[in-house]
This record gives sequence, structure tokens and C-alpha cells, in this order.
Amino acid sequence: MAETNKPFKYEWFTMGDINGFFGLMFDNMTVISFLAGILIFGFGFPADIVYKKMFPGTAFGVLFGDLVYTWMAFRLARKTGNPRVTAMPLGLDAPSTIGLALAVLGPAFLSFKAAGMPEHDAAMMTWYLGMATMVLTGVFKFAFSFVGGWLQKLVPQAGLLGSLAGIGLALIAFGPIAEIFGMPIVGLIAFGLIIYTLVAGIKLPRRVPGVLGAVVIGTVLYYLLAPHGLAGGTYQGLTAQLQFGLPVPTLDFLKGMHEALRYLPISIPFAILTVVGGINVTESARVAGDDFRTRDILLTEAVATLIAGFCGGVAQSTPYIGQPAYKAMDARAGYTLLTGIFIGLGGFLGYVGFIVQLIPQAVIAPILVFVGLDITCQAFHACPRKHAPAVALAFFPTVARLIQIKLSDPSLVPAAVFARKLVETGKALPDLLVTVALGNGFILTGMLWGAFLAKLIDRQVRSAAGYLLACAALTFFGIIHSAMPNGDMYFPWTLQAPANQVPYQFTLGYVALAALLFVLSFTREVREGHAPAHY
Repeated sequence: MAETNKPFKYEWFTMGDINGFFGLMFDNMTVISFLAGILIFGFGFPADIVYKKMFPGTAFGVLFGDLVYTWMAFRLARKTGNPRVTAMPLGLDAPSTIGLALAVLGPAFLSFKAAGMPEHDAAMMTWYLGMATMVLTGVFKFAFSFVGGWLQKLVPQAGLLGSLAGIGLALIAFGPIAEIFGMPIVGLIAFGLIIYTLVAGIKLPRRVPGVLGAVVIGTVLYYLLAPHGLAGGTYQGLTAQLQFGLPVPTLDFLKGMHEALRYLPISIPFAILTVVGGINVTESARVAGDDFRTRDILLTEAVATLIAGFCGGVAQSTPYIGQPAYKAMDARAGYTLLTGIFIGLGGFLGYVGFIVQLIPQAVIAPILVFVGLDITCQAFHACPRKHAPAVALAFFPTVARLIQIKLSDPSLVPAAVFARKLVETGKALPDLLVTVALGNGFILTGMLWGAFLAKLIDRQVRSAAGYLLACAALTFFGIIHSAMPNGDMYFPWTLQAPANQVPYQFTLGYVALAALLFVLSFTREVREGHAPAHY
């Protein structure tokens, strides 16, 4: 008898999807916790606007993206006849969520209040700014989806990853250290469990996930010890409540568009990094056996970010790098479907915010430190060893930004003192003005500095000079190295002294160095080359 062809059946849900769901869901919950913790506890942002306005749209972006990636897994399974296809995981991008909260949303909220806005109005204006930033990010990601490969080749990894590593070390990891030691018993126990499992790679008994174990044990310790004054720090009673909110599409982002344009030098590099990251994770999935179309993966994350922005979200989504790990769990498409539904509904019904409110800051802080360390180490590991100095050089603009954030906080330095130091007499370029200029546009600056030095190390001297000329052009109009404390772009001839010295002096410095390198590129030593120093 002739063998009958059975209809193809995709085994889209297995027990591995349960494990995959908890992993992907908790990754997203952790990033959402970062967002809430930084804004509410770090900058005093009104909690109701975070939970009712920002969370629903942010969660909706994750829901949309994971549903599309689930459908892509079904499509690929039918196309290839492979019943073991694993969906691409999508979630909130940790570096950009944390970076934008620390470098855009939080400082913008403080600046609006300093300008005289009531707290609620300042928070709403910050929300509009966050929405507009997401819309602009989504538009750029959509455009970059078609040129991502070219972009990845254009900018050396030392520039792309070095600027991100600077954020990891200076902005993400530095602040939480104080939170850990502000409540040492709880903080250090949670931190110890994080590095025990995630850094040292030692499993907890019964294979309990490290982050879950740290959060549960740290939270239990907090509520047992802190009410009796035994944990250090200040105990804040349990006030968690459900905060209901729907992700309703709105044009309110237009109210924040003008402010969002000022922060493009910060937000757009994050868009570039997620596009390049999307290319890399799609390649890792292909190597693992699931050949998704790169452009489809990139377009989905771009549209998910756009939808989040239109619906009130303030954090961009991205494909996660762990697809092969989820495949090793024998997860298929069920885990992305479950995660999208859980996070999406949780943002609407309020239980995501409720869970976030239960976790104390001293427990979240160690996870932030780990994320910062992981990002920093990844930059050094992923780049050629000889490019290590280029990665390190990319840190410095972020350090300058960190100093600016601290010094511009009125609770630390009175606003009048800060303003006076910016125009300090006796110096053409006051120290504080230079620090502010170095910190403005820090991500793009770090990317260009890292790329410049990587090209120089590779003896591509003229290419290195080209990156310097790019720095000069961007500096002249304040896209990077803005002389304005708020990072505004400008025409340099409109500035007053001594701020007007920054665009001219910095630009001339870059041009002079580029010219010198161009002349040196014709020398015999450059043509012959020699082995670079080892690090």
C-alpha cells in the first residue's frame, strides 16, 4: 500500500515552554522593576503616572512583539517542516530602559520641576517626552532595519559596545552599590546570591534560578528584619496596590516631541544598538537551527516600539539573545505566547506594577549591578583584544555625564552655585563647562571615540581621521558636546561667552587632530605598520 502523507503538525507547546516562560517573563519583570525603581525612588517620580500611564503601553509593546514572534515560529515550522522550531524571545531592552530612565526621563523630570512646573505637570510632561522618544526610536529602528548590516560593518564593535559598556559601569552599576550598602544585610545577601549564581555559575539547590532566589530571599529578609530596625536603612511599609490602566493610542506624544528632539543623541544610539543586537541574535538562532528572516525580526521590534510609544510606553522592545538557551530547554512557541499575554495583561490590570511594588530597592540593586558588569565584560569579550583601549576610551563621556547628573541635582549642589561655576571667571573654558560638554551626547560621543581609536589601532589612519571629522561636525552644532546644561542643539554664533568657546574650540581641536592624522597617514611608518601593544 502507498504510504499516506500525514498533515504536518507543529509541536508548539511542551514542558520546556513552562521553564521558558518563567525565564522570559522574569527577565521582563526585572526590567520593568528597574524602570519603576529608578523613576520613583531615584528621582521622586509620582508612582501613579509610572504604573497607570507608562506601564500599560510599555507592556502592550511586549505583547504585540511576542505575539508576532510566536506567529513567525508557526510560519517557519510550516515552511521547513520542522516541528521543533523555537520562537525568538522578545522583551524590554534593559540597557536602553535603564539608560533612558537615568539619562533622559529622570533628569528631564527634575529640570521641568526646576523650571517651576508643579510635580504632576512635570511628570506628565516627562511622560509625553518618553512617548515621543519611543516614537522617534521606533521610526529610526524601522529605517535601520533595512541598512542594519551596513551599519554593523561601518562602526567597529569597540564603538558600539564600548559606549554601552560605559553606561553599564557608570550609570547602571555605580548607583545601586550605594543602595546595597544602605541596607547591608538585605542588599549583600541578594548581591551575594546574584554573583554566586550568575557570575560564579554555581547552581542553587533544586536548580532554583539565581535571580528568583535572590529576589525571594532578599524580599523575605526585608519584611522580616526591616520593620524592627534590624536591616539598616529606612523601612517603608507595604503599600502595594493594583493600578489599572489601558494602553489607549494617543497623540499626546506630540506634546513632548520638541523635548525629545533634544535627547536624540542619547536615544538614537540605543536604537542602533538594538538593531545590531537583533542582527546578532537572529544569526545565533540560525546557527541553533531556526533560520528566521533578519529583516522580519528587526521590523517587528521596530513596530513594537512604535506601538508602545503611541500607547504611552517609554521603553523599547528588542529580541533577546537567549534563543539557543530556550531551544536547549526544548521550548517552542508557547513560552513567547505566555510571556506576551502575562506581561501585556499585567500592564493593563495592574498586577505587574503590584509585583514590582513588593520588591524592595535593596533587592533590585544587585541585579542592576550584575547587568552593568555583564554589559561591561561583554564589550571586552566580544571585541578583539587589541581594541580594549578603544572600549575603555568610550567610557569617559559617560563618566562625565554621571558627574554632571550628580552636580546638577539641587539637593546636592544649589542651582545658583552650579550656574555660577559654569561661567567661572579666570578660565576661557571653566572646568564645569568642559565636564558638562563632555557628558552631553555621551553615548554618541563614546561610540565615535571608540570607533576612532579602533580604526587607529588597526592602522586605518584615514578612517580614524574621518571619525574625528564626524565628531567635529556634530560638536559644532551641539549634537554632541553641547555647551548647554540641558543638552540643547544650537547654532554656535547664538551662544554667549564662555559657552560659545565650546563649539569653536572643541571643533578646531578635532579638525586639527584629523589633519595631523591625515598627514601622518602618508608616512612610511604607517604604511609598514607594526604590532600594537598587548593588553
